[in-house]
Amino acid sequence: MAVVWKVISSQRSDLERQAVFVKEVRILIKRLKRDQAISLPRYMTAGSSGMDLFASLEEEVTLAPGERRLIPTGIAVAIPEGFEGQIRPRSGLAIRNGIGLVNAPGTIDSDYRGEVSVLVINFGESPFTVRHGDRIAQMVITPVFRAVLEEVDDLPSTPRQGGGFGHTGI
Repeated sequence: MAVVWKVISSQRSDLERQAVFVKEVRILIKRLKRDQAISLPRYMTAGSSGMDLFASLEEEVTLAPGERRLIPTGIAVAIPEGFEGQIRPRSGLAIRNGIGLVNAPGTIDSDYRGEVSVLVINFGESPFTVRHGDRIAQMVITPVFRAVLEEVDDLPSTPRQGGGFGHTGI
């Protein structure tokens, strides 16, 4: 697995003189439907952390309010060991149409080689139609740490202790 640190300097605004270090990792990708035009995931801006994923559909899918559907992307990926792909909702779909993901973030494990699909739900009040080529989610590639569990009789004390679910106020 090749991980590369790439220096990107902005050619706009006050950031011109600053260098930003971006870690790159090589992801192998396969188009699953050779007979259908399929958009590959892509970063929509230079500063995007997630690549937009596109629907790969034979026909439109309309989700009624409260309905959820598995939407295929027509791609499979090989994510290197030590990384995962996180599938996240698109904020524009959420604010404009109430569209989200049931299990956000979804996870693509490094050993998964099947089609990347997105479990979309309509939280909105109106039906929502997904068409072939629509941007439906985004994928962020992140490092993964494998936890080594150590069973103990007592956990270290903290000021918070067991406080959760709104214990600090609204």
